[in-house]
Amino acid sequence: MAVPYADLQLQYQSIKGEIDAAIAGVIGDNAFIRGSYVDAFEREFAAAAEVAHCVSCANGTDALYLAMRALKVKPGDEVITTAHSWISTAAMITHSGATIVFCDTDEATFTIDPAAIEAAITPRTVGIIPVHLYGQPADMDAIMAIARKHKLWVIEDCAQAHLARYKGRMVGTFGAAATYSFYPGKNLGAMGDAGAVVTNDAALAEQMAMLARHGGLVKHQHHIEGINSRLDGMQAAILSAKLPHLAAWTEARQAAAEVYDVGLNQIEDVVVPEVAPARSHVYHLYTIRHPRRDALAAHLNANGVQTAINYPTALPLLPAYARFEHRPEQFPNAHRDQGRILSLPMFAEITRQQQDEVIELIRKF
Repeated sequence: MAVPYADLQLQYQSIKGEIDAAIAGVIGDNAFIRGSYVDAFEREFAAAAEVAHCVSCANGTDALYLAMRALKVKPGDEVITTAHSWISTAAMITHSGATIVFCDTDEATFTIDPAAIEAAITPRTVGIIPVHLYGQPADMDAIMAIARKHKLWVIEDCAQAHLARYKGRMVGTFGAAATYSFYPGKNLGAMGDAGAVVTNDAALAEQMAMLARHGGLVKHQHHIEGINSRLDGMQAAILSAKLPHLAAWTEARQAAAEVYDVGLNQIEDVVVPEVAPARSHVYHLYTIRHPRRDALAAHLNANGVQTAINYPTALPLLPAYARFEHRPEQFPNAHRDQGRILSLPMFAEITRQQQDEVIELIRKF
């Protein structure tokens, strides 16, 4: 049995009528840039994320840039983030003008280690960007306590954590702002690039909106120099069609994770994801640890099971950051994990039969 890593076509077929109607509506109304479909999605996603304001933009990478620019990040500032994530988180710190300060991860959850954050703070530190990696929230109580103590802002990177909760509270509602990606493979994905920043701060929301729209909210009225980072009407309409299904899709992912947990927990050398107390994991990715990760991946792929190795190199050790001359021993957990994490097929529509096939192949490895 072939088991895809993700099946976007299957998701489309399950709500084909709604998606097709959304696309037809945009074409019929010629609402390709901004307009009612974008406005509607911003309102709907703000409600789903339990925040007051949603500022849509072209992608999740731009969302990070907009948030930092609006928070007045400048050259000489330092911003702390995790050593284990996609490069967008770190790269946008540089592009906003600041210097990246990497921190190691918590060994159990892959999220940023609050103790490492505290140790990394200097007089130049202005903010922290925790990533809710793979769909599990970071330790927001500890992170926010550190931020308050040192008067730092926090931007939550929620690109992989739509609808995740920490102690019952929605991720993205703790810091000054939070960023989301709607890349097609995300738990809530568009059919192209799309992103958003959310906040409860009206002034910050207005500043981010101006930055995303050439520096003004009304055409030809440019109050600042901005960039062109707009969510197009087609993607907004598609996201609005998908958003009502997100809660059910999330529950399906969590149910699938339980099946994997039970089936894989007793297999030697396999370490399943650990979910910290009072955190809801939404399983954008289901990642296992295995000491012979590459051989296991080859075995699964040879038998029709697609897998992925996400972030095979810890961020500080990438060539892009050679200028910092970081060493593996500075980030022991992130460095160790880069050679043993494997992502298994995980999508809302995955069947029990497909999961049983994956589990049995791992058992026979």
